[in-house]
Amino acid sequence: MHHALIATRKGLFELVQGDGAWQLSAPHFAGDPVSMVLHDARDGATYAALHLGHFGAKLHRRDAGSATWTEIAVPVYPPKPAGSMDKTDWTLRMIWSLEAGGADQPGVLWAGTLPGGLFRSDDRGDSWQLVEGLWQVPGREDWFGGGYDTPGIHSICVDPRDSACVLVGLSSAGAWLTEDGGRTWALRTQGMVARYMPPELVDAGAVQDAHRIVRCAGAPDVLWCQHHSGIWRSADNGRSWQEVVAPLSSFGFAVAVHPADGDMAWFVPAVADQRRVPVDGALAVNHTRDGGATFASLREGLPQAHCYDLVYRHGLAVADDGRTLLMASTTGHAWLSEDGGQVWKAVAAYLPPVYAVRCVTGGAQLPPQLPPQLPQ
Repeated sequence: MHHALIATRKGLFELVQGDGAWQLSAPHFAGDPVSMVLHDARDGATYAALHLGHFGAKLHRRDAGSATWTEIAVPVYPPKPAGSMDKTDWTLRMIWSLEAGGADQPGVLWAGTLPGGLFRSDDRGDSWQLVEGLWQVPGREDWFGGGYDTPGIHSICVDPRDSACVLVGLSSAGAWLTEDGGRTWALRTQGMVARYMPPELVDAGAVQDAHRIVRCAGAPDVLWCQHHSGIWRSADNGRSWQEVVAPLSSFGFAVAVHPADGDMAWFVPAVADQRRVPVDGALAVNHTRDGGATFASLREGLPQAHCYDLVYRHGLAVADDGRTLLMASTTGHAWLSEDGGQVWKAVAAYLPPVYAVRCVTGGAQLPPQLPPQLPQ
């Protein structure tokens, strides 16, 4: 990886490698909250979603080779039917996730939003359509928010083998899978446990607060979920989930999976709920190479005293080389590792709070590599 994107509360920054050093650009959209960023490897375009509060959500596209951003359409909810008992406000609050469609779907984009609607574009964001199949699933009006006061879609996992197969993660409504491009959906939370609910509801599907879900590109049936109540892994495309216990804490928000090895994943542990800071004030990254059977807590180069950085859902990313990781926090720090997380170096400090990071794919790509094994 030689290029990354950092979306923050006060602009979008680019991190670029040149002459062996990493340099940070001046911000795009200076002063504006950028809730999500996407680089589309299919055509080289970059998308930035802005969360302008009183002025609403905005979406901009920069085409490959261009320095100019163009404002494009945003998802728009239809009017709520007269007499509807749905308490949800059918108004776009924020674009929380953006993903490209399959390699065989040029121009297709997916957007996950608050208040819990999924949208699809077939023309690179020039227009959007609400995915009615998910919006109309029975019980959708009972979904509730996790960190926000309304439900939202934060994870969109397109199956590289079949572009019509997409799994989405919600906070708080679990995981939903379509195998027909969005016409029909099935809840996929078997095995998850919501320990914050009353005992009779801990296994209920649509109350599961999945903080983040990622898919392994090279082993697409493998999904990892950082959940409010712990960590879960699925090896059957979400049809069942198995809990994994990590050291320090199984609570957190971010998760990244190796692009070729579904047994290898990274997490950022934190103290749960009321405190939401690194355990013992020391930042660490939990790393498994064997599907969660064992973990190493990686710390070299990360602050180990008086650290209060929290890494949001989209604040951790692994590049296509399988070795380069980027992590950034609510306290405005960004760290890079080029050896699978064993050693980290600070590449930015005093940034605004970071909402999302992305590794940019482009040009000739090396095959994914496994990080070297830690000494025992």
